[in-house]
Amino acid sequence: MAATGDVKRALGGVAGLARACHPGPTIAVTTLVTVVAVSAGRDPWGCVLTGAAVLTGQLSIGWSNDAVDADRDRAVARADKPIASGQVSRRAVWTAAGIAAAACVPLSLASGLLAGTAHLLGIIAGWAYNLGLKSSVFSWIPYAVAFGLLPSFVTLGTGPDHAWAPWWAMTATALLGIGAHLANVVPDLADDLATGIRGWPQRLGNAARLVAPLPLAIATVLLVVAPAGPAGVIGWLTLGVVAALLAVIASWPKAPFLLTIAVAAIDIVLLVVRGDALTG
Repeated sequence: MAATGDVKRALGGVAGLARACHPGPTIAVTTLVTVVAVSAGRDPWGCVLTGAAVLTGQLSIGWSNDAVDADRDRAVARADKPIASGQVSRRAVWTAAGIAAAACVPLSLASGLLAGTAHLLGIIAGWAYNLGLKSSVFSWIPYAVAFGLLPSFVTLGTGPDHAWAPWWAMTATALLGIGAHLANVVPDLADDLATGIRGWPQRLGNAARLVAPLPLAIATVLLVVAPAGPAGVIGWLTLGVVAALLAVIASWPKAPFLLTIAVAAIDIVLLVVRGDALTG
């Protein structure tokens, strides 16, 4: 029976680690960048390295975020947080974050010194957010930096030119990051304010629900009109759909969060579709 209990505790700890890494954003960002690498023309092994580097980096950011916030999460009885609920120890989560961060370094540099440095700067920005910028008016900057550098992580490791991504791609993904920051905070505004977190979205208060879609809308326009060549029917239809979603968001108080996610999803699809233009 004792052995059975040990196995259950071990499995519970593994499940807690999985939940503490922010699995939704981790999987989403890893999948996005890997698919963009495929569409931009990276070879299969390069795509594997890209995905592995992004995965370990996102794991390190997610785990360190939960480890840093453990006391705040306990203060507001966050049952959805594994450390606060006792499913996994804070020490275990810190250890996992450190291992993931250490693995991220060689995996990033495997795509080349410049590409790896660009990606690691984004990971450093994510850790800077967790370790202090989260509670400042500059909380949006790490998101803008980390997301904005992702296209260049792909392009700097692709092809013979190893060039930086086009300005429109870096600007659009930086805006996508800012929108993601706002949308991610909106559901937790009350808990954040109760525990003293005063980042940019918290300072905006309920207005954050309406502001969140705006950077995503600008990103959509850039992804449609900035790349070389005509936008085409699909591009203009996309702009029409996003405009309709923004109109709904402005007129329906309960809509902003879910429809903001919808606008972000459209931007992600556009980025993937435009992947060949990143290195063209």
